[in-house]
Amino acid sequence: MILAAGRGERMRPLTDTMPKPLLKAGGHALIEHQLISLARAGFTGIVINHAYLGEMIENALGTGERYGVRIRYSPEQVVLETAGGIANALPLLTGESGDQPFLVVNADIFCAMDYATLLPVFQAMQSDAEQRLAHLVLVDNPPHHAAGDFALEHGRVMLNGSAKLTFSGIGIYRAELFDGIQPGLPVKLAPLLRQAMQAGQVSGEYFSGRWIDVGTPERLELLDKQLKSRAESSAGSI
Repeated sequence: MILAAGRGERMRPLTDTMPKPLLKAGGHALIEHQLISLARAGFTGIVINHAYLGEMIENALGTGERYGVRIRYSPEQVVLETAGGIANALPLLTGESGDQPFLVVNADIFCAMDYATLLPVFQAMQSDAEQRLAHLVLVDNPPHHAAGDFALEHGRVMLNGSAKLTFSGIGIYRAELFDGIQPGLPVKLAPLLRQAMQAGQVSGEYFSGRWIDVGTPERLELLDKQLKSRAESSAGSI
């Protein structure tokens, strides 16, 4: 699932007439970078939620055929926050059995992670005797979030620890994490994760590669310059 329902207030005025996931960097919309990365890793069934100017996202991406994926949409009349949006989309996410873990990524991040490296986690969570409810990817704290979010110790994500890292917006979840959420109600993800952490049901891993939270026009411009520079360097070396 790609989370794409946010209003993008910090991106104004760019988002006054365009949803944040469609803003471009390096010649592609932010959400297209995610689609390309997911398809490359073998994730071909994609669910995208949307609210603000959501019809523009559907018109731009269509069924996903040109990206090598199959996109289904989960429209929201009001922004349901992260957990509420995921709960609303569960019928599209969990398969016929209803208990398959699923990957969720934010549309407004750029990450060089190879999502295929997460496949063993899926396999483990399908038959996990410890009943993990979530697996989070954590990254170094960016300057705008120096305090971090959670600690990572021996493969477990903890509320507190010697050094906190930042949640990347990339996670694998089981539907049970969202038990009790009524579809259509706004619910934040962090309280659910904290509760699961206290029960020892959240694992995690550290990703040291390039990751950018594209939350402001300045960071979007920086990413655009980086991607264009990299493309020019690659073209020059051929």
